[in-house]
Amino acid sequence: MSALAATVAGVALLVGYKPTPAGSASPSPTPPPRIAVSDDDAPVGAPAPARTPAPTSAPVAVAQSGGTKTVTGKTVDTIFGQVQVRVTIQGKRIVDVQPLQLPFDRARSAYISQVAGPMLRSEAIQAQSANIDVISGATYTSMAYGQSLQSALQNN
Repeated sequence: MSALAATVAGVALLVGYKPTPAGSASPSPTPPPRIAVSDDDAPVGAPAPARTPAPTSAPVAVAQSGGTKTVTGKTVDTIFGQVQVRVTIQGKRIVDVQPLQLPFDRARSAYISQVAGPMLRSEAIQAQSANIDVISGATYTSMAYGQSLQSALQNN
């Protein structure tokens, strides 16, 4: 099922792909641990939009009842927006991960977040850790999702 969802998302992203003109230099992102694909189709050389600085506070336990704990991860800045997740842990198992923030300020970023968000949630629950696969076409979002999730799990 996960492979089918990944294939559908990949095809959808390829359909919307707009190549950069020949001779244009595109910014090179920090290489991710697995797959490196740009998160957005912003014009080459366009300045990144101003971002609100992320809070520097540590992750906070939100609720705890009957062996179930909900913990919010740190906010992670990417060049396309902020990413933050909240994880629900029952006993020692991850039972849910909800995005509190995903990039949305550009139409392409919003679309990628809409497609990648459920896939990243599924990856985290299946992996039972923050060691999740990077979603092709959502590299920065995937990496930041994992970082926010890791900070929540460390604070568990």
